[in-house]
Amino acid sequence: MRFSLGINYWPRRSAMGMWRRFDPGEIREDFARIAELGLDAVRFFLRWDDFQPQPDTIDPAMLARLEALADIAAETGLRTMPTLFCGHMSGVNWLPSWTLDPTAPHGRFRTIAGNGESPYGIGDFYTGALLDAQLLLARAVGERLHAHPAVIAWDLGNEFSNLREPASESDAAEWSRRLTAALQETSGIPVTAGTHGEDLTRDRNLRLSSLCAPFAFATMHGYPVYSGFSRSRVDPEVVPFLALLTSAFSHKPVLFSEFGNPTSPPGKLSPFERVALPDELPNPTIAADDPVYATYACLNEDEMTAYCTNVLERLHADGRLGAYWWCWADYDDTLRDEPPFDRAPHELSFGIVRSDGSFKPVAAALAAFAHQRRTVLTPKDMPLIAGDYYYRTLPRSTTTLYDAFVSSVEERRAGSR
Repeated sequence: MRFSLGINYWPRRSAMGMWRRFDPGEIREDFARIAELGLDAVRFFLRWDDFQPQPDTIDPAMLARLEALADIAAETGLRTMPTLFCGHMSGVNWLPSWTLDPTAPHGRFRTIAGNGESPYGIGDFYTGALLDAQLLLARAVGERLHAHPAVIAWDLGNEFSNLREPASESDAAEWSRRLTAALQETSGIPVTAGTHGEDLTRDRNLRLSSLCAPFAFATMHGYPVYSGFSRSRVDPEVVPFLALLTSAFSHKPVLFSEFGNPTSPPGKLSPFERVALPDELPNPTIAADDPVYATYACLNEDEMTAYCTNVLERLHADGRLGAYWWCWADYDDTLRDEPPFDRAPHELSFGIVRSDGSFKPVAAALAAFAHQRRTVLTPKDMPLIAGDYYYRTLPRSTTTLYDAFVSSVEERRAGSR
């Protein structure tokens, strides 16, 4: 089996407005360039409010655009991972207005519903009427892309716990079980879900052992600049460590479906006046992307290139299924005043291509790795980690295990010299 090297995708001219401003020409051009780099997969996102304007209504025009995008991928030789119920994306929760709960404030992430902000958050989408609505959308997209050659897996949501935490582990497990069954029955395509680092560093009533039980494989997202236990903004061990925990808890093969970093402007560490690095965080239970921290550390283009290669080498050596970079493009400056960029300008600069379409050096690093066409290695033996004890002793358990992980890695490298 080939180690999959992919990219997360929004087009640079429309970003999260892709489905409303659908431009097949731009997508075809982008997908051709992705394929020319040697990358084999694209993870893309269905904004929930675009596809399901009412709980009992799926927009047929959006389904047609979804199929068109999948067909373009097939034409260019790429595989795709459509990500449903988005949902959380780049620091904003994009939601249909009918999903909102007027008794629930939006909390940490602002809500965009319709054409503006809402003070409310989502209702309990793991159960009841909101789950029924998700099942309707899952069946509709599954039928539309039944056995499509360009779809390798469905993703149930991008960092979905940022929308709302489940009331219980069993609610989350039933949510994943029912949606997986609906997608497999209608499409015949495997399923996973986009869990992220905070599902491991906080107790969100999610347990990967039960959540991932119906999945073909587990996925994880992680960034050193957002990880309070990270040793630096270029720490190459953060992502492999999160992948190890994911494998140990889920008992599944792991695809790391998001890793990367924003690019800093020339001569700066950040688009902002001050940079909050993980080792500056006064409280390890608070994540680096909480609003209490107003700034983010970025990498310059040379640092980004070295970071990318270092992480890929480690993930491959550890027997992971693959890795997808976040993300394809820096977004056009005309989008600067739109959410999420109006409050998070660092989100403009995660791409491997600049906003003018030129490649950054990290694109060459990805291409060099891709053209080696590596195969997936046998995973190393998993350490025994007691999940209940791990979550009960957070955040100390994360830092303790990370220290042990780094020590073991350093010893192994010293022994191989």
